[in-house]
Amino acid sequence: EVQLQASGGGLVQPGGSLRLSCAVSGFIFGSTVMGWFRQAPGKEREFVAAIRWSNARTYYADSVKGRFTISRDGAKSPVYLQMNSLKPEDTAVYYCARGTSPDYTGMRYWGKGTLVTVSS
Repeated sequence: EVQLQASGGGLVQPGGSLRLSCAVSGFIFGSTVMGWFRQAPGKEREFVAAIRWSNARTYYADSVKGRFTISRDGAKSPVYLQMNSLKPEDTAVYYCARGTSPDYTGMRYWGKGTLVTVSS
């Protein structure tokens, strides 16, 4: 059974940093793509970042390029999302997901979200 559990959210001031973690259970195939998405109040869920398991290729939304970094340390490690230079507009519930392509329709499994609030 595939399970994903996101953690690491919280309250941070503008310009601050947070690191989210997503614990992944179940066998991870080379074709697997792990992604982070977010949903702000009143808005649709949007893509943030993704990483292809086989070669660690990464993908980012334009809104987070240069500020966020998705990574993994090994074949079965958690997936991380390092978020720097946070802005109030980054406030959202962040979800990790697992699928086969780096976009919303390519994700098959979703974890429960973790809330990130950027506010002074």
